[in-house]
Amino acid sequence: MAQCLAPSVQWQMRLTKNAMEPSSMTSKMWNSFSLKPSRKGALKTSTKFRICASASGTINRMEDLLNLDVSPYTDKIIAEYIWIGGSGTDVRSKSRTLSKPVEHPSELPKWNYDGSSTGQAPGEDSEVILYPQAIFKDPFRGGNNILVICDAYTPQGEPIPTNKRAKAAEIFSDSKVVAQVPWFGIEQEYTLLQPDVKWPLGWPVGGYPGPQGPYYCGAGADKSFGRDISDAHYKACLYAGINISGTNGEVMPGQWEFQVGPSVGIEAGDHIWCARYLLERITEQAGVVLTLDPKPIEGDWNGAGCHTNYSTLPMREDGGFEVIKKAILNLSLRHTEHISAYGEGNERRLTGKHETASITQFSWGVANRGCSIRVGRDTEKEGKGYLEDRRPASNMDPYTVTGLLAETTILWEPTLEAEALAAQKLALNV
Repeated sequence: MAQCLAPSVQWQMRLTKNAMEPSSMTSKMWNSFSLKPSRKGALKTSTKFRICASASGTINRMEDLLNLDVSPYTDKIIAEYIWIGGSGTDVRSKSRTLSKPVEHPSELPKWNYDGSSTGQAPGEDSEVILYPQAIFKDPFRGGNNILVICDAYTPQGEPIPTNKRAKAAEIFSDSKVVAQVPWFGIEQEYTLLQPDVKWPLGWPVGGYPGPQGPYYCGAGADKSFGRDISDAHYKACLYAGINISGTNGEVMPGQWEFQVGPSVGIEAGDHIWCARYLLERITEQAGVVLTLDPKPIEGDWNGAGCHTNYSTLPMREDGGFEVIKKAILNLSLRHTEHISAYGEGNERRLTGKHETASITQFSWGVANRGCSIRVGRDTEKEGKGYLEDRRPASNMDPYTVTGLLAETTILWEPTLEAEALAAQKLALNV
């Protein structure tokens, strides 16, 4: 008989009154996700705290240490250096002590790590150098402790192949791009999986829930699975200083989305990567597996994307709709280049079904979620606004996607012949 694990996860993730008192997202809050009484005098957990869960006193002592405020005794802080691993989608991190609080990445020292253990360097020359690039407040440790988004370089100062930030920073520092003030709003979809079985949260193990329809933005124990994770992540992002703008349950049960933006230039990528790191940490504590696979379940189920809303200053001003159309024309001419950089496994998602366009054919339309590029009704009505690129997969690199959008629409110029041919084709989509 199929077994549904969702109710126990939902109940495990209730927060106690005491967990809400600290100003930061403390360990008591995370423990409330995964620890629940199973019988008198014992605690049940599916997280790394299992080894010390034999008595409640042990847990309490660990919580006391994790919540310990060291600021009255030292000016030192903890900096968590975060970088992207060898797969291009995994996040890695390690901690170091700083002598005092800092406010800008330039105050932080470079650091190094073993690239041979992350698939980013050979064993005989394994040192990779971390360059601090952006600082966020640490919602797990609180106080003056910080999270540091880094990118990775060789000892000679060359960006390693998985460092997509360096190329994006080059694009966004171009004077033409700076003058256009590119804004991005990124919709990050993700799927929560039950541990061990790697099956979506709320689904019967080895079975399927009812068909899609009631789950999108739904409420109720039979429709919403993982809301507490989404809410905890939302608050952690706000605490950290991430420009998160909203969240919602998605079409497939067990799937969620959060939105970051509007962000200017390189900031969009920094904020998305930090938000992903927070989500990894929260699901780790909740005993739930996070996946950014663009099509986690085959069949009649929606995939997971990372729709990217984009505008430049001329698009947002009067007459901007014509500028948007010119940008769409450029995007149509570089469709292949964009698709190749928009995420692994995206061909399983961009099928022309489930609110997607075909991966092989570029299209655009007003209010059409089955197109490559969607323009909103308000943008059409007001004659200015933004476009939504619906092609990026949920596992895309935000540095690559935002950099490409700026490059294609601002820096790249097509030939007159190609532009005329593309204009004729796109006219059929209007």
